[in-house]
Amino acid sequence: QVRLVQSGGSSMQAGESLKLPCVATGVSPDIFRANTMGWYRQAPGKQRELVGTITSGGIANYAGSAKGRFTISRDNAKNTVYLEMNSLKPEDTAVYYCNLAAFNYWGQGTQVTVSS
Repeated sequence: QVRLVQSGGSSMQAGESLKLPCVATGVSPDIFRANTMGWYRQAPGKQRELVGTITSGGIANYAGSAKGRFTISRDNAKNTVYLEMNSLKPEDTAVYYCNLAAFNYWGQGTQVTVSS
């Protein structure tokens, strides 16, 4: 059974940094390595939105709000994708989800709260 296991959510102060991991279990390293992974977030009262993606080749693309502050990376040896968030703002407050797009698998979500 494939699972995307998230951790690392926290309550932060504006300007701080946080790195979220997402570990894919139940999937072979070859399959994980070959697939694009994504990060999404859903703020209170809003629709889930794309934060960014990272291809099998390690190329990351970001939605507008994440550009310049967020970094997506992956460690294929650990079946893990990361979302590093810098210069956090209160508007980054949301539940963050990782996604294995090809199979439509989602992590359970992790809460990030940023206070001013």
